Amino acid sequence: MVRFAETYDSLRDNVERVVRGKPEAVRFALCCLLAEGHLLIEDVPGTGKTSLAKAIAGSISGLWRRVQFTPDLLPSDITGVMVLESGTGRLVFREGPVFANVVIGDEINRASPKTQSALLEVMEERQVTTDGVSRPVPRPFFVIATQNPHDFQGTYPLPDVQLDRFAMRIDLGYVDPVTELEVLTSDVSRRAFPEVPAVLTLQDMGNLSSTVDKVYVAPAIGEYMIAIASRTRGHADLRLGVSTRGVIALQRIAKAIAATDGRDFVSPEDVQLVVEPVLSHRLSLTPEAEMRGVRRSEMLHEIVGSVEVPRRRSELS
Repeated sequence: MVRFAETYDSLRDNVERVVRGKPEAVRFALCCLLAEGHLLIEDVPGTGKTSLAKAIAGSISGLWRRVQFTPDLLPSDITGVMVLESGTGRLVFREGPVFANVVIGDEINRASPKTQSALLEVMEERQVTTDGVSRPVPRPFFVIATQNPHDFQGTYPLPDVQLDRFAMRIDLGYVDPVTELEVLTSDVSRRAFPEVPAVLTLQDMGNLSSTVDKVYVAPAIGEYMIAIASRTRGHADLRLGVSTRGVIALQRIAKAIAATDGRDFVSPEDVQLVVEPVLSHRLSLTPEAEMRGVRRSEMLHEIVGSVEVPRRRSELS
């Protein structure tokens, strides 16, 4: 765990050179990367969504690509297309931007639902199928999508099935006045985007993810996570609760959180810390609950509080 902690600290410090005053958001984003999930960043424009995504991408020695989602973007603009090769007359596949280690989907909810769905297969299966041929994307493969709040003009809400593909959803919010003043006097404000040197190799990324895989999850912790998910499935204010995929994501992110704390086991506190960013976007309110102004975060807080927490040492072994 010592080697893991040192490598993680260098990655975190590198990202925080650009993203100031948001340590929790940076930690959650990096844990999503280490858990081999996909990340959705939602907030109003100008709060650093794209900067965080680009800082993470620049910190990795692999290939990264950025896609600006617009209403006229086509699915083939993301996945790739068959083109006629000049000279030979053969049809060849021209790879789209998803054939990279890190893919930044900027303002994903500005594109049409048809284009949004083009990411589904590649996010879940890590491959693209065109004309009956499946082509794997590079490993590691990490999608960081940013979106504006759904009530902004010109946005299309992501469907439930696509939201469920994201291991985490985080928001950034505005920084405090002291940090904002530091930003104004730093390189961040003087350049279009400051250079972020790579501090990890692809081999480093593989080693970190392997370490996360080895973090121990006691049976009682597994039952605790399942109990939380089960309470969402029968909730009167929810038409859609947490899926099994959501429970798996909760476990993987909790393992990453434990590893960044230097532990080789998951505690109930690890689960509680990441419940909201991992599960809230998977919940779908009933129309009646939406009219009453029910908030998913408050609902999750109540649900977690109603589930008994495993505390005895024997329960965690």
